[in-house]
Amino acid sequence: MKINTGQGTIPLITLIGIWSVSALTSLPGLAVSPILGELSTIFPHATELDIQMLTSLPSLLIIPFVLLAGKLAEKRDFIRLLRVGLWLFAASGVLYLFSSKMWQLMAVSALLGIGSGLIIPLSTGLISRYFTGEYRVRQFGYSSAITNMTLVVATAVTGYLAEVHWRLPFVVYLLPLVSLVLSAYLKKDTASVTIRQASATVSSIKSVPVISGKYGIHVRHLVQLMLFYGLVTYIVLVVTFNLPFLMEAHHFSSGNSGLMISLFFLAIMAPGFMLDSVVKLLGNKTKLYSLLAIAAGLLLMWISPTEWLIVPGCILVGLGYGIIQPLIYDKTVDTAIPQKTTLALAFVMVMNYLGILLSPFITDFFQWVFHTNSQEFPFVFNLCITALAMYWAYAKKEEFLFND
Repeated sequence: MKINTGQGTIPLITLIGIWSVSALTSLPGLAVSPILGELSTIFPHATELDIQMLTSLPSLLIIPFVLLAGKLAEKRDFIRLLRVGLWLFAASGVLYLFSSKMWQLMAVSALLGIGSGLIIPLSTGLISRYFTGEYRVRQFGYSSAITNMTLVVATAVTGYLAEVHWRLPFVVYLLPLVSLVLSAYLKKDTASVTIRQASATVSSIKSVPVISGKYGIHVRHLVQLMLFYGLVTYIVLVVTFNLPFLMEAHHFSSGNSGLMISLFFLAIMAPGFMLDSVVKLLGNKTKLYSLLAIAAGLLLMWISPTEWLIVPGCILVGLGYGIIQPLIYDKTVDTAIPQKTTLALAFVMVMNYLGILLSPFITDFFQWVFHTNSQEFPFVFNLCITALAMYWAYAKKEEFLFND
């Protein structure tokens, strides 16, 4: 079976290889979450800082290595670089299973951060190399859906495995071995893709505007995408970071907060399967309506008198973000020449991890500024930011950032 790319066709097995890499990007740190409560018992001499480092170290190392991978992809063998990242990722999975001391777990977590940091920008870089036009939009949608579906399934699986033995959740970090096998099919198609890209570039050079700037990247457009993506990521993280505390403050069932967050990630997944149809329907107001969905969801969570009204709130926020995220990746491809595309994607994708790291500190800072410890404050504050972003999207709907 052949898959149309907009610049030719590729075998289905090659597409499955691309999807398998996308699935891995949601895994870093996932295996540690279900055993956090047990770590102080398993390692009685471990400090609270040790346990915090175990969870945050991968994210800290992902950021510089995402950027490094983006830079290396300009001149290095793309597939070889991907394989290095996959081997490091898989090696961390093996070493986790045999680590018996806290310092060993932290060292392996660092290795995990390095390996995953190398493959994260390459996962989207593969799509930009193989696909173009509406086919690229569709594949970015599928990639986003697969990433979030993997997150939901892997969260459930690791939670179950943690009940059997605390080491077993780390088995999920062996999944890169599947991608390593499939990378052989990516390697086979690399030469033909390069030829097709060169041919497409020559045939369309008169119709596509030259990227301004000496770096091969339209810096202003890239910075706009980075800021917008970072802003929207910060806005929606309120669901994962603050919703459990809001539900507890309202005396709702704390056990249901996990269900709400799972619905949020499932909602992020859903638009990916029909992203090109959504864009055709909404046009240059796609991001505006997505922000409207996020605003409506935050409003519902804020004013909800019952926990089950939080459900549509989580779904609306997830749907809005699920549309915006892959569209940002697709737009990023248009900011750079082909050789610089993966680097541009790396800069944009790093905003996701910066958002995750900085979100709690930003929220705490503004709570200090406004002298409040209210659990509703993060939702009200992010709702106000979303309203401002909606005005930005409406006022600039004809400009590059919002013209989909």
